[in-house]
Amino acid sequence: MISVQNLSKYFGPIMAIDRVSFEVERGEVVGFLGPNGAGKTTTMRILTSYLPATSGTAKVAGFDVMTESMDVRRNIGYLPESVPLYSEMRVEEYLDYRAKLKGVGRVQRAKRLEYCLERCRIREVRRRLIGTLSKGYRQRVGLADAMIHEPPILILDEPTVGLDPIQIRETLALISELGESHTIFLSTHILSEVEAVCERVIIVNAGRIGTIKSIVDVDTKSVLIVEIRGPADDALAALKALDGVTQVTVDSKGSGSVVFAVNTKDNRDLRDKIAAMVIEKGWALLQLGFRRRTLEDAFFEVLREHNPLKEAIEAKTSGTTAIKEKPVTAVAAKSD
Repeated sequence: MISVQNLSKYFGPIMAIDRVSFEVERGEVVGFLGPNGAGKTTTMRILTSYLPATSGTAKVAGFDVMTESMDVRRNIGYLPESVPLYSEMRVEEYLDYRAKLKGVGRVQRAKRLEYCLERCRIREVRRRLIGTLSKGYRQRVGLADAMIHEPPILILDEPTVGLDPIQIRETLALISELGESHTIFLSTHILSEVEAVCERVIIVNAGRIGTIKSIVDVDTKSVLIVEIRGPADDALAALKALDGVTQVTVDSKGSGSVVFAVNTKDNRDLRDKIAAMVIEKGWALLQLGFRRRTLEDAFFEVLREHNPLKEAIEAKTSGTTAIKEKPVTAVAAKSD
């Protein structure tokens, strides 16, 4: 439903996005993550035909965002980060007006209006002037506007900004429900929201796609946490010598004990071998278990892996003047 190939955008000499490529399939709910200034909003504005790209191609619902922009707009519902609303209009008046602009017929328009008022929890303010609404209500009116013509694709830029905890939970539940019949592409800074509703995430940093991670696979690379009371250097060497261990790092040091983080080949469960080794050495085993690898861990791994400063340092060390281009890797959902 969304296909982006080598998309770049420059604002004068400033590079906003650099050769970004990714795909979003029909029926997916995909999160778009990245720090401030990473290029998320710029990418979304290009996908909605709001901004032209400097180079590359982007297709939404099979239509080119540059040459077939009207067809693109008929097939998307867009919620920008700062929702532009007519403050002098009443809520239902505004939504009815927007539905007319989007070509919704009179009979269907009344049904869609009632549906969106109900689903976005704004029925109680339907006759209030938009200018008198709180930021949270204005955000929900913007979401209703995006949904009013029942588009196959929803592009949501920070859909929960300004909402209280209850409203956030209701909005995330609505997005999950809409994901059953729509393709949804959303950006947010809140990783817990992504884990709650998304099947896959795209992480972008410094204008580049770093990697694509599957939400369901994030926690498959768990780490064994081992706390041992004994000589730290000897314990470290003994853990590294175990068959199947790929990496051992010191997680923390306490009073007379050391906590190790142990990675294993193919995520093998080596707890029995570790326990037997510690007992054989005559040390005390204080802790032994798995620490789940979270989406936050994956997110920061990508940021570290694709750190532009790190690339520049590596390029200088190797005697080159250009920044090395890192390959884009992907782990599909089925498969930033």
